[in-house]
Amino acid sequence: MTLTTENILLVGSLLLFVSIIAGKTSYRFGVPTLLLFLTIGMLAGSEGIVGIHFDNPKIAQFIGIIALNFILFFGGFSTGWTSVKPILKEGLILSSLGVLLTAIILGTFVWFVTDFTYYESMLLGSIVSSTDAAAVFSILRSKKLSLDLDLRPTLELESGSNDPMAYILTIVFLTLVIDESQNIISIIPLFLQQMTIGGLAGFGFGKLSKIVINRIKLDYEGLYPALVIALMFITFSATDFVGGNGFLAIYICGIYLGNQDLRHKKTIYKNYDGLAWLMQIVLFLILGLLVFPSQIVPIISIGVIISLFLIIAARPISVFLSLVFFKMKFERRLYISWVGLRGAVPIVFATYPLLAGIEKANMIFNIVFFISVTSVLIQGTSLPIVAKWLNLALPIKERPESKIDKFLDDIPKTAMKEIKISLNSKAVNKPIVELGFPPNTLIAIIKRNEEYITPNGSTIIEAFDVLVVLSENQEGFDKVEEILSP
Repeated sequence: MTLTTENILLVGSLLLFVSIIAGKTSYRFGVPTLLLFLTIGMLAGSEGIVGIHFDNPKIAQFIGIIALNFILFFGGFSTGWTSVKPILKEGLILSSLGVLLTAIILGTFVWFVTDFTYYESMLLGSIVSSTDAAAVFSILRSKKLSLDLDLRPTLELESGSNDPMAYILTIVFLTLVIDESQNIISIIPLFLQQMTIGGLAGFGFGKLSKIVINRIKLDYEGLYPALVIALMFITFSATDFVGGNGFLAIYICGIYLGNQDLRHKKTIYKNYDGLAWLMQIVLFLILGLLVFPSQIVPIISIGVIISLFLIIAARPISVFLSLVFFKMKFERRLYISWVGLRGAVPIVFATYPLLAGIEKANMIFNIVFFISVTSVLIQGTSLPIVAKWLNLALPIKERPESKIDKFLDDIPKTAMKEIKISLNSKAVNKPIVELGFPPNTLIAIIKRNEEYITPNGSTIIEAFDVLVVLSENQEGFDKVEEILSP
């Protein structure tokens, strides 16, 4: 089937519908959604049942970059600073040094077992050096498991922040493959430039975006998510334009904004949650369409060897070496080693060699695709079992979800308190967004003249309002009472 202007919407919507239904089924039975989306894409591809011919890595890469913007930004936006702060060092070390070690160890192994040049081997190692969080936590949720102590935020931080490092390594070694006259030392300035500018731009655009969101009063609440999308793409493209890492910038920008008081923050969160899932589905489908199964068969044997080495050796060695100076139980280190799923991001990065036209680009792409699939099959399906085996899994108690749970399901709370606003309170006649509430402390409901109001950032506080405030700790309540005092 050839895609035309007339049928592309029909075919696309049908594939999207099938993927969503399949995702619901996979959630129930613990089958990784990533695998199903890729499979649906392959079945719809030129060698599949539907027979849609798609062989355009440039379009796939463009869609992939757009999708990664949404996925990485929302990953940062949904990251609570209070949960990440205690394990910040471990997470950042894993997402930087851990990724570098994985790339070097796996690349060296590929150099020994294949006819790849050293730089080609390191390119392959770099492409698959980052991990994917989406499949991991969808499986844990479907099995109703939660992880012990700070293990979950550690994995979330690593998975959300390690893609920029893998991207930089991919670009660096692709440059060396194309121009062998250069050496690694000559690329170091590029590496430092990407990381430094990317980090600073992310923080800078985050502060600027907060000002824009809170000061521009739009007539419609639904426009605020659209405004954030514009700011997100400006952050990525402007950072990339000046030579920084756009992926790192939007992730840091997302973390900053997610931990600030914003107008209609819940609306932004809910919209981005849906958009991030949509982008994951679209990304996996497109990458599935791009794959030709007949080209995967010849590389199965070497693909199995490389994939098993990555799972059994490269990932564990890099994790244990990265965490050697941290106090952490062996079981936790081992589980972090096992949670090394390779998802759609490596497949997107594998399109860069295709577009560069290097000699072994097709083989690299097919090996990367095979590694991603086998990683999900082997590691993804066994995550709950390994967590229980290592005594790191805590069962989630079944309980009916109340309206307030659904209302606040994006920010977990542990305590609630009612606070009445006095006539002389400093908060009277001020919008909530200007009060400066501490992170992860918010106003759930306002009782005003026997009516209950669901507040947002632009809601004006009035005298004699009764605020239902939720916070993770007493310090949060103390700060709120100080803000609301006369």
